Formats: sequence, structure tokens, C-alpha cells
Amino acid sequence: MPNEGNKTRSRANNRQKNGKPKGPRKPLAKAKSGGKKAGTPLWKKIFFGVLALGGIGLLSGAGLFFYYVSSAPELTEEKLVGTVASTILDADGNEIKEIGGNDQNRTLVTAEEIPQVLKDAIVSIEDQRFYDHNGVDPIRIIGALFANLQQGGISQGGSTITQQLIKLSYFSTSSEDQTLKRKAQEAWMSMQLEREYTKDEILAFYINKVYMSNNVYGMGTAAEYFFGKPITDVTLAEAATLAGMPQAPSQYDPIYNPAATQIRRDLVLDMMVENEKITAEESAEAKTLQVEGSIIDHSGDVNTSLVVDPYIQLVIDEVSEKTGLDVYEGGLTITTNIDMDAQQRLYDIVNTYDYIDFPDDLLQTGVSMVDVNTGAIQAVIGGRNQNVQLGYNRASELQRSIGSTMKPMSVYGPAIEYLDYSTGTLVVDEAYSYSDGSEINNYDNKYKGDQTIREALVDSRNIPALKTFQEVGAENAFSFLQKLGITITNDGQEYLVESNAIGGEATPIQLSAAYAAFANGGTYYAPYTVQSVTTAEGQEYTFEPNGTEAMKDSTAYMITDMLKDVITEGTATNAQIPGLPQAGKTGTTNYTDDELAAVGGTNVPYAAPDAWFAGYSTSYSISVWVGYDNSKEYGNFLDYQTQSLTREIYRELMSYVSENTDYSDWTMPSSVSKVSIEKYTDPIMKPGSNTPSSLIATELFVKGTEPTSTSKKYGVTLLAPSGLKASYDAEKEELTVEWDKYAANGTDSNAQTQYTVTAGSASETTTDTKAVLDKPGKGTITISLVAKIGSNTSPAATIQLTIADPSKDSSESDSADAAKKDSSSASSSSSADSDQASSEVPDDAEETQNP
Repeated sequence: MPNEGNKTRSRANNRQKNGKPKGPRKPLAKAKSGGKKAGTPLWKKIFFGVLALGGIGLLSGAGLFFYYVSSAPELTEEKLVGTVASTILDADGNEIKEIGGNDQNRTLVTAEEIPQVLKDAIVSIEDQRFYDHNGVDPIRIIGALFANLQQGGISQGGSTITQQLIKLSYFSTSSEDQTLKRKAQEAWMSMQLEREYTKDEILAFYINKVYMSNNVYGMGTAAEYFFGKPITDVTLAEAATLAGMPQAPSQYDPIYNPAATQIRRDLVLDMMVENEKITAEESAEAKTLQVEGSIIDHSGDVNTSLVVDPYIQLVIDEVSEKTGLDVYEGGLTITTNIDMDAQQRLYDIVNTYDYIDFPDDLLQTGVSMVDVNTGAIQAVIGGRNQNVQLGYNRASELQRSIGSTMKPMSVYGPAIEYLDYSTGTLVVDEAYSYSDGSEINNYDNKYKGDQTIREALVDSRNIPALKTFQEVGAENAFSFLQKLGITITNDGQEYLVESNAIGGEATPIQLSAAYAAFANGGTYYAPYTVQSVTTAEGQEYTFEPNGTEAMKDSTAYMITDMLKDVITEGTATNAQIPGLPQAGKTGTTNYTDDELAAVGGTNVPYAAPDAWFAGYSTSYSISVWVGYDNSKEYGNFLDYQTQSLTREIYRELMSYVSENTDYSDWTMPSSVSKVSIEKYTDPIMKPGSNTPSSLIATELFVKGTEPTSTSKKYGVTLLAPSGLKASYDAEKEELTVEWDKYAANGTDSNAQTQYTVTAGSASETTTDTKAVLDKPGKGTITISLVAKIGSNTSPAATIQLTIADPSKDSSESDSADAAKKDSSSASSSSSADSDQASSEVPDDAEETQNP
């Protein structure tokens, strides 16, 4: 607290300085009536009618205003200066951090200590008529109104510095809380504040109240933290930097966003020139100073709060967004979802070398873990080796392409959801291009030909993903992603392009929440950190899981079943945890050839700027990003080994949090069927009796879409023909063979049956059920009959027939008898027990005869 003698002045003197408030306005004098009543012109009637309505409206508005302000909070110096600490609890109700309050390490500034250059900077950027208005600036309000009308929305505010101070000290900053009542009270209290304090005292309250990023409150503290000097010694450039930060402290953080901070600082300098506080030459000179080079390095600072810091940052933002309350000044009790054991282990995994051998200290990561059944964020890490509080949080702020971890969400999930794809649906991996003709390649620059979508996803093939995306359609894919909490933009517009089949931007938190929907059967829960907030006055806000149906349970189960194979036999085998059923997907991004050369990775196989892994069990969903903040600097690429760190971080954390859980597997819902198929058939068919075992797979189908046809590609089982009989005409030396018409069961009923009859040296092929063979030979001959339908050939039906040879008979009488016209005949029919057999012949086999 500043010295009371330095801070407090005679209120009478203040009122004298600010002038007496004006008394109530005198009522308008009544207009004298005159003229004839009947002769009153119509325009006068309209004029006085409008005037009367306006007066009624004015009186009503005034009455409403005074009604609202009658319940306004009382102005106290304690509220303007002091704050009450908020207590943050973990999921078990244990205190993990106390933030805000007067115990903050704040350097309070008195009105006399504010340097003129800082006054000029703040007033120029925040409230140019600060020293002229009485707390509310009608000109600023009207200007903001016109600006907002031109922009088609609220782009500018009309609040003065005094109003901002009142808002920070008494009210919520949430846009939803900006009611007419709140605005009326804010304006009234601002005018009262101006009557009680001098302008410089109000400015001092403001300077001490504002948040300046990195857990720094007040510009006095910020001057020491960022510039290493008291506020009385700041330069023009430093004053402009400080003045520009309160509007968006994280965005204008000079440590993590020096470029954005410098742009904001230069805007402040321009406004100071416009406000005639400095010359253009002074502004130009100040702009030559780089923000990045003027900031103190805090990388060596040690703070035990850094373990929970990325989580606390999410809590602060979420409380503000959902309630409008200020965690630093509200005296709140906040119960969160953080699992402190998991948070500590995650911090240790990425910030020590006890678990993982990181290649260097510059490599960064962002990790998020959520409960799949609620969306509760239980652990989060925003980076490695971070020693600045509330700094860059890669888990929530990183916007980089997630590579192939996109495929289940933009390609295969929608294909199952909208097109009833099976996990065995055929897609061909071959040379291919985008619709605009540009080339697309697989990670290995090879093609694998026929693939099921399961195989294509497990091996992360890009070309099958693009083909499937084209079948799904960009609109369906976009809708599916939105239901998972991910909205992709291209060229600043919300829509998908074909390359989103294999990538698109998302944060680790978004990714872990999206994959959780696959894990829990299709429900998307918005990720959240806060269970409840209780104010100092006892008002309680509670937050329940917010679940919406993102997909059918069949889609979720079928995607999960395929992603289980990614871990057991695909690109993420080093994520395996013995006994724990889990599913996941890897992802990497690419350099252009020029970028690859610039970073020195031309000869490094699979060099990439980013690596991702998203994996889940029935309890937890974890996403991990690994890369360098500046991935285009020389040497800042990821080789294949470094990319695998995503799975190692995942495995270490998932193993730890799963130690005391039931290693349960997913249960197949009734909406899914499991069927054996012959792979690479289109439409999908059940395997035939001759389908090679290597081409038989068990795949999943949406109930009601199972295959009904059996593949004949590798042949079907045929029986030997029946009814075979033969007779011989010795005079004509003709053998007549007859048989029954063949029953073409199990074959194409439209295919014609061909019969091949062989007897001795004679043979004939026909489609009839009778054949006549010339001179089949003498003696005992075997007659065989084979049926062929399409590519399928039956086994042979056979009989034997003995034909006498007169030239070899020594008996005269027999010779005489043999000279007579006679015939020998024999008949036989094959029986199912002795003659019927089966034969299986492939499509591409040559026609054969069975002996």
C-alpha cells in the first residue's frame, strides 16, 4: 500500500479542482397558446406529438437510470487499491495455488511518481480527453458508436480510463455482463470517482491495477520486471510499451511476443504524436529501438509454481470467460479438474532427462490429457524449460498442422458416418494427384496398390486418404470436424480443401478432446478446467460436462478398432503398454524442398518440422506435439528418432495414470457387425472356398451393410457330372456317350456349361449332353467326362468299356461271328460315393482334363 499521506488529499480541494457539479436543469417554460384551435396546422400536431413522446422517453430513461444507480456499490479506496487473493484447488479439494491479493509482489506507484512521459503515453492510447471529461466522455461514446456501425459490430469501446478503473475494481469484464444496468452504474460511479479524486490519483489507481502479463500486475512492477528500473526512469519507448500492454497482456507480452508488442508500442508512439505529446522525430527515434533487445532475461529464474503454471493459465482464462470474474482480485475459491499427481509426473517427464532422452534443451512440446467421459482437462504442459509464469502455452495456443492425426477426423470417420464404409472397404494406393493437378505422395514415396481403409490408416497412406476424402466431400468432413470441436480455416474462411485430408491446424487440447469422442462411443465433451467457482460473497458457479453427440457409436467403435492396429502393428508400436487396450494415430508435417535445404535436412530421411501423437484408452485421451518454436532455422528439424518422442511422452504419462485403473477394452456395440471377407473385393464379398488365407480378413460393418455375395475369384467347388453311359457301333466304329445335364449350383447361372469327353485317342468338347466319337480304339478303354463352367472345372466322371478287336482273335468261329454286324455296349453311371469328386481351379489356370 502506498503511504496514505502521499495518496490522500483533501476531498474539498479535489472537488474545488474538479469544479462543482451542476445543479438540476430548470424545467422548460410552458409555451403560450394562441390561434384558433381548429386552425392548428398538421405539421405542428406532428411536431408537438413527437416532442411529447421524446419528453416521455427522456423522463423514462432518466427514471430508469436513477433506479439502476440506486443499487450501485459504494466507492471505497480499499476496492480501488486492494485486491483479495483467490484460492485454486485441485480435483480432490487440496489447495495448489493462491494468486492475487495484496500479498502479490507489486510495486505500487503514487500519483507523484508517475513520469510525464508515461502519463502522455497512457492518455494518448486509452483516453485522449482524460483531463477534460468528468468520468464519462460523450464524444468518445459517439465516436465508438459510429465506428462500430461502420464495422458492423463492436470494434471499439467508449470507456474512459476512469470507467476502466471502475470496471476492474467492481464489475465483471465479461462481454455478456455488459448490461444496461451495469453500464449505468459504471457511468455513475465514474462521475462520483472524479468528484472524489484528482485525475493523477485516478491514473495512479489505474496504473497499479492493470495486468501486464507473466503474473505481473501494475506498471510499476512491470517496469522493474521487464526493464530492470523504477517506473520513474522509463524512457519514451519503454513508456509506450507499458501503455500498450493492458489492452491484451498475453498478446503484447514482450518476452514471448516481442514482434506484436513492438507493433503495439509503435501505435502508441503514433498516437502520442497525434496528441501532440511528442514530435515525429522523437517517435521515429524511439521506434528504432527493438523491444526484444530491451527486455530482461528471466530464463534463470526458479519458481516452484511453474509445475502448475500452464494449467493455472487455462483456469484464469476460463473463469474470466464463463463468469467475467477476475481471479486476481475477486477473492474466489476455484475447484479445478487438475490431477496433481499426473501434472507433476508430466512436468517431470518433459523437464528432466529421467524418463526421456531429449536431443537438446531447445526442443519444445505441448501436451494435454483429458478424461474421455467428461472432457475434464486433468494435466497439461505448455512447454519445456519455461521459467516465466503465464507465458506461451503451447497446449492451448499452438496452431500448427497436426498432419496425419487429422485422417480419422476428416477422412475415415466421415466415410463410416456418412457413407457406411466398412473397415475393409477397398481403396487403391497408386500414383495420384489433387484435383488441381498438383502431386501428392506417400511418406515413403511408394505405392502399395490395393488396400483396405484399415491398412491405409494403419500405415498412414496419404493417397488413399485423399481419395476417400474426395468420396466423403469437403462439406461432410467439415461438419464432422466441427462436431469434434475443430473448425479449420483456409485463407481466413471456414471451409476445407483437399489437403485437409492429411492435415490442418489444431491445438493439443483440441486434439485430445476430439479423440476422446472416439474413445467414449461418439460423444464430444468440450474440454474444461473448472468445476466450480465461489465468490467471496458466497455466490457459486458450477460447471458440468457439456456433451453433444458427435458421431454414431458404430463410427466411434470402428475408428477405434482400426487405431488399435496403429499401436500394435503400425506407425506407433513404441507407444504400446503391455496389457492396456489403447488406440492412437501418429502425424508429421512436411518441409518444402527449399525449406528442407535451409534447415540442413535434405539428406535426412523423413525430416519434418512437427511430430504429433494422439492416443487414448477407455479412460484417458492424451495428445502430444514435439517440435521447435522456429522450425525453419538451421538444424531445427526433427529426424525420425526425434519424431518418436511424441509416443514416448505419451507412453510414460499413460503408463503412470493407468497404474490403478481397470485395463478394460472397448465393447462392440450392437450397431456393428464383424464379418470375414475376401480382401480387395469391390463391392466387398465373403471369401470363397478357394480364397487364399492371406486374403481373408475379419472386418467391421455398420449393421445392415454386411456383404451377402461370395467371391468366385479363386474358383468354386464343382461335382463330377452324373449319368455317364456309352455304347459302341462296331459297323460304324462310333462310340456314343451320353450324360445328364449338369446342375450349376454355386456358379454363375448365366454361364454356359462345356463338356469335354475323352475316350481312348478320341476327344470332343460340346455344350450338349451327348457326343459321338469316331474310332476310339479297341480293347478296354476309359471314357471320362469333365464339365467346365466359367473358370471352374469339375473332376472327371469315368467309365470303362471293352471293344473287341477281331484281328487278334485266333478262333475261326469267333472270327466268323466277329465278321457279323454286331455291337458291344456297356453303360455305367458315376455314383456320388465312388465317382464324384471335387476340383478347385483358379481364374488364371489353364484348362485341364482330369484323368
